[in-house]
Amino acid sequence: MTSDASAEDVLFFDVVARSSSLTEAAREFGVSVSSVSKRLSRIEKRLGVRLIQRTTRRLTLTSEGERYAAGAAVIAAEVTELEESISEQHAELVGRVRVHATLGLGRAHIAPLVGQFLDEHPRVQIELDLSPLPLNIAGTTFDVGIRVGSLQDSRLTAKRLSRNRRVVCAAPGYLERHGTPTQPKDLEHHNCIVLRENEGDYALWRFGPANDEIAIRVAGNLLCNDGDVTTRWCVEGHGLIMRSLWHVAPLLREGALVQVLSDFPTPSADINALYSATSHVPRRIRALVDHLAAGLSDRIEPSQE
Repeated sequence: MTSDASAEDVLFFDVVARSSSLTEAAREFGVSVSSVSKRLSRIEKRLGVRLIQRTTRRLTLTSEGERYAAGAAVIAAEVTELEESISEQHAELVGRVRVHATLGLGRAHIAPLVGQFLDEHPRVQIELDLSPLPLNIAGTTFDVGIRVGSLQDSRLTAKRLSRNRRVVCAAPGYLERHGTPTQPKDLEHHNCIVLRENEGDYALWRFGPANDEIAIRVAGNLLCNDGDVTTRWCVEGHGLIMRSLWHVAPLLREGALVQVLSDFPTPSADINALYSATSHVPRRIRALVDHLAAGLSDRIEPSQE
């Protein structure tokens, strides 16, 4: 085995180790699953150890595999840094960026901003993956994760893309019929549309800073696990909702919804970009994150002034 082949194997294994399955690794390389499996077997035979316990559905690193993966990740990052440092003055960005975001935020804001970014940098390839729930991207093949709220993980670096908070709002017609709540406890006498998401107590609406929090248990005759549906019900005048400002900012600007209880701020829920806490972040990733930060601030933050 030549040194060139060994170096290529290290970079190959870095991608495989960050994949959740052989199928995902094969998709990453654009080859068949059997090709990935055969090459992995050749590497293990050359090293004389088993690196991965594997099926087509799942990869599990052995202790030797974890050591090899840790070293491979360092080498892969150094190769990327070396190549980019040589071509740093080249104006054109090239390469792929894999991004994860939740469905609502991704559809409303991230996808349009990605389109704008590609208008300026057409040789960058963006793979945007949207899912109903947030994802901790550490240990995955995603380059960037967009998340509402913070995530404590030493393997990741967080950059705030936009200030964001949750607001209580209602349609003007609802407020005309039922009155406007002036303090959080008034919500107990209103029809509150409840969004069931994640694993928290979704019927508790929280106000104030963490060290002086007010929690109000709300109730109503409408519950749903889809944010767009709860917002539509609110616009139709069926009750009040508490939603992230990124979701309702356009409706507030149009007058379709009116914010209430604005004197009682809710805990912050800033939008952050998460990416690997390595010494070098590829220029195309830095550029995309900066573009998302500028775009989201323009779309959301004016509504908070």
